[in-house]
Amino acid sequence: MPTSDHAHAVDLDDTFDFINTLEFSGDASTDEIETPEAARAWLLERGLVHPESVPPEAAGPALVERLRTARTALREVADAVFAQRAPTRAALVEVNRTLRSREIVQLEPAADGVSVGHRHEGDPIDDALACLSEPLVAEIAGGRPERLRVCANDACRWVFFDASPTGRRRWCSMASCGNRAKAARHRARLRATG
Repeated sequence: MPTSDHAHAVDLDDTFDFINTLEFSGDASTDEIETPEAARAWLLERGLVHPESVPPEAAGPALVERLRTARTALREVADAVFAQRAPTRAALVEVNRTLRSREIVQLEPAADGVSVGHRHEGDPIDDALACLSEPLVAEIAGGRPERLRVCANDACRWVFFDASPTGRRRWCSMASCGNRAKAARHRARLRATG
């Protein structure tokens, strides 16, 4: 739904970007939202919060923890959908909690008549987490959840949507993980043939 001057619009790719802020690389991991400053910046860069609603001095360790908790829950739900198993109860409780916090859509006067805007009730971080959760929930409810994937590279494990015509994509990207897998299979064949 459009808003008058801005929106906190999030699509499934944005949700996956959030889930994938914890990147795996072999035995190590990199967290894009490791610090309060990084967490605030991530939300601001995507238009999920207004700068004045989360001033720099309000972005503390609790912000990082809240984002990580929601991210872990969304990751668990995506993994469960991919593996065709039930997610943990804790993940469901957390995602359901995020969904209850949402901006309120309202009509507002505009120079040419009326426009659609919104106002926030309560915590802006809860609202941002609701925005990030909704696309995954919508895909499960009425999209193509069978196309939710987790990269087959165990050192990567990125979550992505398989939009390929056959619906059989295994890698987050053929340019990276897919090529590595093909190269590894090729090396294994060479070793096997002596």
